[in-house]
Amino acid sequence: MNADAAEAPARRPDPRRARTRGALIGAARRLLAQGRVSASVQEITDEAGVGFGSFYNHFETKDDLFAEAVASVLDDWGNLRDAVVGDVDDPAEVFAVTFRMIGRMQRRLPELVRVVLHQGVSVLLTDRGLRPRALADLGRGIDVGRFTVPDEEMAMMMSGGVLLGLVQFLDANPDLDDASVSDDYARHVLLMLGVERADADRIVTLPLPTIELPV
Repeated sequence: MNADAAEAPARRPDPRRARTRGALIGAARRLLAQGRVSASVQEITDEAGVGFGSFYNHFETKDDLFAEAVASVLDDWGNLRDAVVGDVDDPAEVFAVTFRMIGRMQRRLPELVRVVLHQGVSVLLTDRGLRPRALADLGRGIDVGRFTVPDEEMAMMMSGGVLLGLVQFLDANPDLDDASVSDDYARHVLLMLGVERADADRIVTLPLPTIELPV
């Protein structure tokens, strides 16, 4: 028997297992959005509609589940960024499009946004989702002279803090026009990064793509 034949067949993905894991993560996202970080494993599995024992087939602790739930939200944000900037070359425009779209998500997907808000600025330090993409975009903008901040880490923390402030502000003020507020915040962040005012004014009026937001 040759080596290839002797190898064990690849394990096929188990759709039922994937559904259970997805249900647990979805439940954790909903609980985090409500600020219920002290929920018991029983409450989590009840929310997910799965058996208590199923929890430990996927996660060792609640902290592991909640960490993955937050990371999954950040991945959704990262995927959104990828969907909206695929044809954009200018780093300043890439940044503004991403910023403006995330601001608009607060009205469309408030539960998802609240998961991030409950984590605070710690989400700016994770390697999942927007952070690695934002660092690359900001670094390229600095390299080509579009941004004047000293380095991408400073730019990331400055702009990320403003973005969190934006979605918190919109969450606390449901009567505000999310589009105009998001665009105004984006304009001022561009100015903070070193973009000239006339150019910043132009960039935040560019049309945004129509996409399917994550659910």
